[in-house]
Amino acid sequence: MPRTASLTSTHLRHPSRRRPSPRPHPGARLGRVIVVRTVPAIRAAVADARASDAAPVGLVPTMGALHAGHRALLGAARAECQTVVMSLFVNPAQFGEAADLGAYPRDEAADLAAAAAAGVDVVFAPPPDAMYPAGFQTWVDVERLGTTHEGAHRPGHFRGVATVVLKLFNIVAPDVAYFGQKDAQQVEVIRTMLRDLDLPIRLRVLPTVRDRDGLALSSRNARLSPDERQQALALPRALATRDPVEARRILETAGLQPDYVEVLDFDPPVLAAAVRVGRTRLIDNVVLESSSTEGSPTSERPTAEARPT
Repeated sequence: MPRTASLTSTHLRHPSRRRPSPRPHPGARLGRVIVVRTVPAIRAAVADARASDAAPVGLVPTMGALHAGHRALLGAARAECQTVVMSLFVNPAQFGEAADLGAYPRDEAADLAAAAAAGVDVVFAPPPDAMYPAGFQTWVDVERLGTTHEGAHRPGHFRGVATVVLKLFNIVAPDVAYFGQKDAQQVEVIRTMLRDLDLPIRLRVLPTVRDRDGLALSSRNARLSPDERQQALALPRALATRDPVEARRILETAGLQPDYVEVLDFDPPVLAAAVRVGRTRLIDNVVLESSSTEGSPTSERPTAEARPT
């Protein structure tokens, strides 16, 4: 099925690879980390890094509530890039319900401490009006891919994701961007956007990080009661069969009614599922084949365990 990305405005700046003149970048410091909150400040910080030949620049987009999965992304960026930028922004445009946005966990102090411990150079933590100023009306829509599966159950979600990610790419102009395989459809949306809009950014996708009991790490896991967490373990157990029919049977036997359990023809193909456990909706997937795309997981490697911190 053909996939295209469309823009609802004719004015969009391409990420520049020119080395801009260094400018002041006022921001707070947490140890060696610079924390900036405006678009001019993050652009100045990255410009200073490039002026000092501190490239490549790696970007790890996050919405905070950092866990071991985020730390794996930050660790990879630190190992592979001279400059590591982490964005810290709870994107309102990708939430369909105000209650879901309001319930999203926020602990900026803990997130900044985790960023510092991971060796991040710059944290970009803008307020909403810095990303969506008054009069904002330009959106990115990866049309078909963004309306299936997760997109069908969360209308407008991937429009919000694609828009904020493209804004971050334009603002930071990274050489490499880091994402987790757990959000497989999000990764595919971003990969399609990069291809369709000819963005000169390499996408690095790291394997899903799981807790010791097998549950994929997610900020939503904190909403699960002990009993609900036990029930949720049916999700990774079902996906481990790599068989959509058997996976559905396991989920339904555990009392979970999946929104979908399907093989998705992504790069790489995955068996993906979404279930609601109590009031918490969880998604997960397993890779079925190797990937031909540079920067993606080349095989279904054993996922890392989250270790107590």
